[in-house]
Formats: sequence, C-alpha cells, structure tokens
Amino acid sequence: MSTGVRTGNLGRMASSTSGKGSQSAAGAAKSRTGRTAAPAKKAAPARKPVARKAAAARRPPVKKAAAKPAPSPTGGVVRLVRFVWLGIAHAVGSVFRSVGRGAKNLDPAHRKDGVALLLLALALIVAAGTWSNLSGPVGDLVTMLVTGAFGRLDLLVPILLGVMAVRFIRHPEQTDANGRIGIGLSALVIGVLGLVHIACGAPGRGEGTTAMQDAGGLIGWSASKPLIFTMGAPLAVPMLVLLTVFGLLVVTATPVNAIPQRLRRLGIRLGLIQPNEYDEGFGQPGGAVPQDRPGRHDPARWQARAATGDPAGAAEEEALARRRKPRPSASRPAMDREMDAVDVAAAAAAALDGVVYGGLPPSPVVADLTQGITAQRGPGAAEPTTPVPPAREEQPPAAAEPAGPHDSTAAASGTLSVPDLTKTPPRSEPLPPRAEQLQLRGDITYALPSLDLLERGGPGKTRSAANDAVVASLTNVFTEFKVDAQVTGFTRGPTVTRYEVTLGAAVKVERITALAKNIAYAVASPDVRIISPIPGKSAVGIEIPNTDREMVNLGDVLRLADAAEDDHPMLVALGKDVEGGYVMANLAKMPHVLVAGATGSGKSSCINCLITSVMVRATPEDVRMVLVDPKRVELTAYEGIPHLITPIITNPKRAAEALQWVVREMDLRYDDLAAFGYRHIDDFNQAIRDGKITLPPGSERELSPYPYLLVIVDELADLMMVAPRDVEDSIVRITQLARAAGIHLVLATQRPSVDVVTGLIKANVPSRLAFATSSLADSRVILDQPGAEKLIGKGDGLFLPMGANKPVRLQGAFVTEEEIAGIVQHCKDQMAPVFRDDVTVGQKQKKEIDEEIGDDLDLLCQAAELVVTTQFGSTSMLQRKLRVGFAKAGRLMDLMESRGVVGPSEGSKARDVLVKPDELDGVLAVIRGEDQP
Repeated sequence: MSTGVRTGNLGRMASSTSGKGSQSAAGAAKSRTGRTAAPAKKAAPARKPVARKAAAARRPPVKKAAAKPAPSPTGGVVRLVRFVWLGIAHAVGSVFRSVGRGAKNLDPAHRKDGVALLLLALALIVAAGTWSNLSGPVGDLVTMLVTGAFGRLDLLVPILLGVMAVRFIRHPEQTDANGRIGIGLSALVIGVLGLVHIACGAPGRGEGTTAMQDAGGLIGWSASKPLIFTMGAPLAVPMLVLLTVFGLLVVTATPVNAIPQRLRRLGIRLGLIQPNEYDEGFGQPGGAVPQDRPGRHDPARWQARAATGDPAGAAEEEALARRRKPRPSASRPAMDREMDAVDVAAAAAAALDGVVYGGLPPSPVVADLTQGITAQRGPGAAEPTTPVPPAREEQPPAAAEPAGPHDSTAAASGTLSVPDLTKTPPRSEPLPPRAEQLQLRGDITYALPSLDLLERGGPGKTRSAANDAVVASLTNVFTEFKVDAQVTGFTRGPTVTRYEVTLGAAVKVERITALAKNIAYAVASPDVRIISPIPGKSAVGIEIPNTDREMVNLGDVLRLADAAEDDHPMLVALGKDVEGGYVMANLAKMPHVLVAGATGSGKSSCINCLITSVMVRATPEDVRMVLVDPKRVELTAYEGIPHLITPIITNPKRAAEALQWVVREMDLRYDDLAAFGYRHIDDFNQAIRDGKITLPPGSERELSPYPYLLVIVDELADLMMVAPRDVEDSIVRITQLARAAGIHLVLATQRPSVDVVTGLIKANVPSRLAFATSSLADSRVILDQPGAEKLIGKGDGLFLPMGANKPVRLQGAFVTEEEIAGIVQHCKDQMAPVFRDDVTVGQKQKKEIDEEIGDDLDLLCQAAELVVTTQFGSTSMLQRKLRVGFAKAGRLMDLMESRGVVGPSEGSKARDVLVKPDELDGVLAVIRGEDQP
C-alpha cells in the first residue's frame, strides 16, 4: 500500500514539474516572438509529462527497494522440502504416464485377457470376504462395499464376477455383446435387489446399516424406496418384476415373441415335454430350428412323391438337383447314429463358421438349409453387412459324405445328385484341396488353384477413436463458422472414411464446399474430398483419409465371389470401397479399361490382382492372355503359365506386331460369327458345346470354342513412343469391334498425357481406373473430371465403369509376391504353355524394292550400321560418310526401308530409324541371309 502511494506521489510531482517547465518555456517563446506559439508547437511538449509519468510508474527499482523480503526464520528448510516433494510428484507422474502410454499401445488381445484376469481376481477377493471372515483392511472394505451395496445377496457377487471373467476368456471376439450383457445384468440386479428389499420389510437408512445389509442393501433401497414413496408397495412389486424380466430377456437375447418357443425347447431338452413331428431335431445333438412344414427334407417323402407322380415333389427334387454342389472341406468323423438332412445342414454350417466370422456370406445352399443367415452381400450392394451366425448349442461334429469318383463329372456338368441320406456314410480320407476337375480338350485334366494359397484378412473396422476425433473437429468447424450443419453418420473404408453432413434449412451447399481448406486444416490432412451430394442421399459427403489404414487382401475379395457362386472366368477383384463392400468387375462387360496413375500409386499391384484373379478362376481353355511388359521387370513372375498365348513381350516393336495379330484374330472370329449366324462369341461357343453347328459337306475343319482373349499392356507410353501410328490404329480398331469377339484390352500407363492417351483411345475405352496423379490435368485426361489429384496413393483409386456417372472410390486389393509365386507354380504344374508362332511375326513388307542386293552387300551393311548407331537416317549423310553418289545412297536407303531399318521418305526430312542399337546384330544377320542371333 505504501509503495503504491509513494509511486503516485512521485508521478504527480513529476507531472507538476513538467507542467511548470512547459509554462515557462511557452512564456519565453511568447516574449521572444511577441505572439502566441502555434498549436502544433504546444502539442509537442505536452506529451513529455505523460511519458515521464508512465516511465516513473514502471520503474522497478522503487518497488524492489520498498518490498525487500525479510530473512526466512526456518533457514530454507521449507523451500527444500517443497522442492523435494515436487520432484517426487513429477517422477511418479512420469512413471504413471509412461505406463498409460504403454497400455494404450498394448495388443487388444492382451488388454482383454487383462480385464478377464482382473475380474477373476476381484471374484476371489469378494468370495473370501463374503463366504468367509476375511480379516484386515481388505475384508473390511469388501464388507463395506459389497455387503453394504448388495445386502444379503452378496454371496452371488463372486459368482457373477467369475462368470463374466470366463466369458471374456472364452469369447474375446464378441465385444459387441458386452454392452447388451452389461445393460441386462444391471437391470436384473436392480430388479432382484429391489424385490428382496421389499420382501424383508423395506428398512430405511434410519434403522441402521445392519438392517439394510440383512435386506437388499443400498442398491435395493435405492430401487424400491422411490417406487414405494410414489406409488406404494402394491405397484412397486410389479414394476420391479417387469424390470427383472427385461434384464433376463436382454441377457439371453430373447425377444418377447420368442418366449413360448424358447420355453418349449427348454422343456424338450429337460425331458418334461414329449416332442412331436413338428419338433424335428429338438432334443438331439444335431437339432436345428424346424422348417415350415414337417418332413420337408425327408428323402423318403421325395422318392414317394416322385413315384406317385406328384408334380410338386418332382419339381422340388429337380430344383435341388440343379443346385451347385458346395465345395467340400476337410473330412469329419462319422457319427454313431443315422444322419438326416438337418445333420447335413448343421455340418455345412459348422464348416463355414470361419467364413461367417470373417465377414463373408455362406453359399445359398447352406443359407437355405440352416435358415440362420438371411442377408448376403453381393458385389453391387449399397451398404456392407456382416452376417452373424445363429446361436447353436454345442454339438458333436457331423460327418459329411465324401466326394466319390462321380463328383468330377457332376461338377463339370453343373448338376448335383441327391445322396441317400438314410445310410451312414463310411469314414473317408482327407479330400484334395479342390474337388472340381475341369475337363479340357482331349484327356487333359486341369485343377484350379485353391483359395487357401491366398492369405486371409481380418474383418475391417467400422469405427475407431480417430473417426470420433474427426467428427468432433468437423462439428467444431461448423460451429466456429456458424454453419447450420451436423455430422449425421459416417461409413468407414480401409483407406478413407466418408462423413455424411446434413444441412439445416436454407443453408447452401456452397457453404460447405467453401470450407474445404478450413476442414483440411482442422483434421490435419490436405487430402480432403467433398462430394455434394452423396449419390442417392440428401447429404454432403466429406472423404477424409484414415490415420489407421487397413490392408485389403486379394483372397478375401475372391472368396466373396466364390461364396456368391459367380463362375464367370473374366470376373476380377479390384478392392474395397468407402462403404466397406468388396468391389469386383467383369472384364467382359467393361469391355476395355484404362488404368493410369503416377509412380507408386498402386497401378502395378492392380495389374497383378487382375492377372492373379484370372489364373485362380479360369482355365487356359477359358481365357488366354497376351502380356506386354516394355519395362521387362513387372510381369516376369508370370512367365511360363499355361494361360499365355505367346511369351511375355518386352520389345515395343514386337508389341505393335502382337496388337496387329489381335486385329487379325478378331477378323477371323467375326468371319465365323457371320458365317454361322451368331452375334456374340458366348452364343457361338455354347452352340459348339451343344452340337448345334454343322459344318458344310467336305469340310475338314474341327470347330472348338473360342477362349476369351485378354491383352494387358503394362506401359502404353513406351509403345506410343516407338510406333504411335500403328499402335493407335490397332488399339482403336480392337476397342471398336472386339467386344462381341471376346477380346478385351487392359491399358496401363504412368504418364497419362494427351500424346499417350489420345482422344481416339479415350473415346473407345469406356471404363477407367485412376490412381493418384500428380496434377489436375492428368486427372482430367483419365477421368474427364478432377478428383484423382487428391488421392493419397498406395492403392487409393477412383473406378469409373462403363455407364456410371460418378466414379467409385476404392482401396485396391494387394497380393504379395509369395502368393503370386504359389499360384503360378500351381498353374505350371497342371499344364505346360502352348504358344502360337504367328503372334509376333511381322506382316508382309509394304514396299517391294529391288531385292537383288548384288555386290552392294558390304556397302549396305556399313550403311545399316551407320544409320542404326547414329539413329539418323539421311541420304546426304550416307553420301558423305560412305563417299558414294546420290543415286547409290538413295538405293541403299530404299534397301534399308524394305528391310524395316528406316521408315518411308518424308520429303527433305531425315527418315525415322525403326531399329534400336541393341538390335543391330539381328538386322545385319537378316541382310546377310543368316539366322538371327
């Protein structure tokens, strides 16, 4: 207080002094000049008192001199103790924080086991405190907490904790049921304790702790006292009974309408009720839910209906015979009793438990027999569904009938014979990995690779802490910028999550799109893509990359196609979309696709998935391939597979010749289609298999079905650099006409510029698959719209199939080199490749010029070596270098043109050199008439 007074006095003294000084200065100025000073000159000295006053008020020496601390009476002991205490606190806090961070990074399986063991330890401690007289502080704490809360039912608390611990240990994967069980147990405990408290006289807190512990405890008192006070005991008891029943139904997952059925099944299992014909399978280890009518799967009834001419029974038997035979799994030991149709269904469902838990649907046969799974997701579904297997009692494994020698024929013909289910099947040996054998022409037997060669991936996440943080950030952005919008949901994909934003009344969509940079700043990600609106929804979509990306395995996508029983040989796996559904495409319907993206964006992985999908699902008689790999390192793993029609082409010039051969093959196929009156190759092949095509008399030709021809070009830019005109002409002609002939193109490039992907190629390749690009111009070249420049790479792509308006964002599937090697080795072991010799043979020379070289052989070899090494085809250069005349140099140039060394004349310009320096030895050998090295 004194310090402030002194400071104020000093400030006033300084201001008065400065004021007097200013007045005297003003008077002196007036006396000198004889007139009043200008206002500007008055204003300048007026600032000095204010500045001096502020400087005086901020002087620290005055405050320090006034507030000098007195010497400490304890001699610094208190300060030392304070420092020691703070040091210990910081050390302990650091230890606990490090333990917390380590627990956060702990494996989820270990965290679940730790919770289970903790519950088991608590059960032991509570049992020791309630079932016996545990002495010490722990016993007193158990008595105070457990007995005080649960009353006389404290003996059941250890059992409840033990049951929960056992459940966590046995079923750690069923995390979704923990919330349901927790709610049900809470309602059950509150209801029971309330009833017990009322039955014991409903003692209050005024009667003492012992009276409440002898009743329902504190929980029972809290549950019953408000009900008794508001509605009386006669109504409180029914309310608590209903709460107890609700908790029991929630714990057992039993709907109210299923209570009579559950009670009847319980009575049958306990032997209290005799089962009738409608309760088929109840009370037996392999029992299942009864069907709509008795005897539905009784084979004796089928035979009786067929014998009596019952049309309904015959139709049902015929429909079952047309069903596809499910692929057999490992053999199971036979049971001691006879098997019926219910046992077969239970065995099939048990065999597919792993598939169901992995997020894939079972086959329709198993779905019809078990009636346990009602939803099946296909390739084009809108939202993902994860089927949950029906609750079944533990049962001994049923025996599945082994596949006999007739299974191969049945699988090849597409029919299934109904086995005799009344006989006990014998024990069988382990089955081969795949039972279906596909017959090729002649006596060749080809087995498709098993999907077990491809790795399995776990079910994808539907929500994580990162998604919740992004939702909070988006909500904060809308609040800060005063936009009436809210996040109403999101769909999580393996790479990105699409958040659905619903706008309020009279809010423009442009308000959201204008906040793109602010949203990117809030979520700390530059790759934010806004979709306005989401197709089919009245909401704006915001796609934000996940900080915890997931891997999409090729095997999972192919298993879904296998479970859906789509056997088209050209069905390939692409990946997983934003909504969590697997994406597959039929190359025969695309019918040609352009794959483009920058280096490292996932283009090569996509090509590997396409080729591997074809090898896994198609035989060499179904699909033949032409692989063009100018980079020489991308497709070498597939060398020697039987699906190839020619060795892998690495020379761009040979690739142009192969495309010209594809054009000739397309013309030959169209000739056959026109001659026999068919419009598509599928109809022509089916007519050949059915024997509907008859050759004219005297014809020695043997017709056979045409396979699909898949041409994959891994780098289109290299081909367009060597022979742009020939390559473009061949591609345009193939893409215009080859769809009905069963020929399909996959063009891939990492340089999507207008000189590589020309307008003619784009106009005739309707399907596009774009991965991350480096610029907006490249995205417009591929998709004709922006979007690819905002992808995050590593398989993140936009798929625009033929006929679609907007592209679908997906995460491309991934296949490892080990998986590719296993599939390739299996295919090589099954069959050796059969190549055609006319694929890479050049066409007939366009220009026939003086084939008689005569004595000019050495001179022609020198001219060819000179032109190829310098890569400059000029007649005047030959005149200077070889010292020949103009006529001789022109003749040498014409001879080199006839042998494909240089291109045609273009006036005064130098000719294009068509041969690379590393091909010089072969050219010289051709000129000399020798064998090529």
